[in-house]
Amino acid sequence: MNKQITTVAKDEKFRDSISLVDKKSGARKWIFPKKPSGSLYTGRTWFSIFLMVLLFAGPFLKWNGHPLLLLNILERKFIIFGIPFWPQDLPLFALLMLTFIVFIILFTVIFGRVWCGWACPQTIFMEMLFRKIEYWIEGDFKEQKKLKDMPWNKEKIIKKGSKHFLFFLLAVLIANTFLSYLIGVDEVAKLIQDGPLMHWGKFTSLIIFSGVFYYVFANLREIVCIVICPYGRLQGLMLDKNSIVVAYDFMRGEPRGFRKKGLEDSVGDCVDCYRCVQVCPTGIDIRNGTQLECINCTACIDECDDVMTKINKPKGLIRYASQAGIISGGVKKLSLRSIAYVSILVVLLTATIYFLVTRKDVDATILRTPGMLHQVQPDGRISNMYNFEVINKTFANHKIELKIVEPANAELKMVDREGNKFDLLEDDIVKGSFFVILPKEAIHQNNTQIKIEISSNGEHMDTKETNFVSPVQ
Repeated sequence: MNKQITTVAKDEKFRDSISLVDKKSGARKWIFPKKPSGSLYTGRTWFSIFLMVLLFAGPFLKWNGHPLLLLNILERKFIIFGIPFWPQDLPLFALLMLTFIVFIILFTVIFGRVWCGWACPQTIFMEMLFRKIEYWIEGDFKEQKKLKDMPWNKEKIIKKGSKHFLFFLLAVLIANTFLSYLIGVDEVAKLIQDGPLMHWGKFTSLIIFSGVFYYVFANLREIVCIVICPYGRLQGLMLDKNSIVVAYDFMRGEPRGFRKKGLEDSVGDCVDCYRCVQVCPTGIDIRNGTQLECINCTACIDECDDVMTKINKPKGLIRYASQAGIISGGVKKLSLRSIAYVSILVVLLTATIYFLVTRKDVDATILRTPGMLHQVQPDGRISNMYNFEVINKTFANHKIELKIVEPANAELKMVDREGNKFDLLEDDIVKGSFFVILPKEAIHQNNTQIKIEISSNGEHMDTKETNFVSPVQ
């Protein structure tokens, strides 16, 4: 059978508008997807349960008494996998973010939008929580359409009211969870115990979060994936003919049509049943080719496999595949672009690991006090005043000692404390001032370089260099 090789529909007018807009009125078109089922959907369900358990249990997981993950932007306190980070670690954060972005690009180039269908919180919450509640209360897609079109009566009020009540309860639960990652589960528990009057700011944040999540999952829904999230639009830049996506095998399926007895060879395997369209949560026809709206949820794969089984045809008419693989029937190979991204990612990962391993537990800054010149001590020696800041980036207490190692005859004298040792508590900052005093005979130039050692519990941590300013004798 001679088949025309085409990857999309001949008429591409469908690309002039998105699937959630009515072409005649321009108004929003509500999408009522058929309830999905199949092996891939079952796998997604179990994987989603695993991810949701991690998400909701995450705020309660602690390491040595501290949260495993905390992103407190207001107090500039960050804990990732039990390791505290400070604003001073911004360069490391920037490197981590750059590494993550390159990883996302590489992952998308190779595997398409697998993230969207399998791990994105928007998809997981929508399809595995809110959509299931909708199916449970309102029924499958035909019943939902019927309920939407019927006038407001007792049945509609009860079903819609109970659905949105459960939606809001879920939104509050999700909001509490995300707030726990921002301020800590202990602070959220205190908010609940003390009541809103004692914590107006945090309570307001909780209400706003709950309202946003409710609006997203009760109203916006697929608009988030199609319009708001930039990831779908960027796939046009990142995907190529070798990228693995949810794809329709046009080599097998075309021309479409019902398979009449004796005329099987005149049509392809696609029976044009539209079940792949009915089950799509964004309302597209995957047979038109890769589209902005496709989130790679695999619902159409399960639906098509079920049809192929019933007509005694091989599964996989719609499957994970690349355009090049469908045309050639061969195994996907890494493109030069993918290899380039892999090389860049390896370099970035190496740099990230190096900076993480060499990251100091205690970070110190020592600077001459601004606006002050040298001072002459009563015994004739010359002194300079310095400000210091020592940051403890760990959850362990440290006994910090500042000591001048060069020049040998210099003296370090604290301004506000006895001796040159002080306690640095876990996850804390100590600020202060000290004098460096030098004999006149030790000064031979205007700027004398001095080296100050910072040690913790007798162990060398760092050495800082600064200048000692004085008149030449």
